[in-house]
Amino acid sequence: MANRAPWSIEQIPSQAGRTVVITGATSGVGQATAHVLADKGARVVVAARNLAKAEDVVRRLGADAQARPLDLADLDSVRAFAAAWVDPIDLLINNAGVMAVPLTRTAQGFELQFGTNHLGHFALTNLLLPWITDRIVCLSSAAHRVGHLDLTDLNWEHRRYRQWPAYGQSKLANLLFVLELQRRLTAAGSSVRAMAVHPGFVRTNLQGHSGNAVADRATLMVTKVMGQSPEHGAWSSLFAATADIPGGSYVGPAGMAGNRGTPILLGRSTEASDPELAKRLWTASEELTGVDFPL
Repeated sequence: MANRAPWSIEQIPSQAGRTVVITGATSGVGQATAHVLADKGARVVVAARNLAKAEDVVRRLGADAQARPLDLADLDSVRAFAAAWVDPIDLLINNAGVMAVPLTRTAQGFELQFGTNHLGHFALTNLLLPWITDRIVCLSSAAHRVGHLDLTDLNWEHRRYRQWPAYGQSKLANLLFVLELQRRLTAAGSSVRAMAVHPGFVRTNLQGHSGNAVADRATLMVTKVMGQSPEHGAWSSLFAATADIPGGSYVGPAGMAGNRGTPILLGRSTEASDPELAKRLWTASEELTGVDFPL
């Protein structure tokens, strides 16, 4: 159904009365997603590390919007955010992320990309899950296809660190997380649906932080010419958040090798489709974060 008919923002139904939590919505795809959902009537909660930026976004979203501090690279911050939550959440969008950065560690010592993109959102989702009533959207990437999950060294403590394979691993982990999360939700009899999203090739502030000045300049030039706007990049998230599609779906653009265009249901790599690998990653993630599936 979703693949046969073109989709547009006009098809998004009213979001009045719905509460949406979006991580990293202070810029780029997250901010564009927040604006559309707020325009459709949703109460949007911007969860971000930089509270001043979050509050600036909230002022433009409207009176129902709210800013709350959340640092996904610090599990203490994740736990504090979840512990303070007392209301139903219709939609959680795990949007925040970092891409192709030099080797850096989170507050708990995890490799930054894996720790932020996967472990932080893994912990946040499970801690908030008792409050979530409708669906969870996790931003992944076509870069999951260049990733490989090394369960013996998820945090790059023994391998030679490489920025892009590390990014690919974190995006592969996002897809495997959604796969196992949906299996668990279904087994628990929950109606909550989990979706994964590829936003396409988008002009955002994610690019250009590799630490290599020459490579960063080249990346930014290509992105400026080839990348789509954050508003178009948000289409996949908005489709996954509002369209009637099955839990476990992977959504991304239809055109330019999956890098731009209207959203459709996508295929994923063989590794990203492995249910046993997804279960093993889940177990490892529980051990690393100390957070369990609550249902």
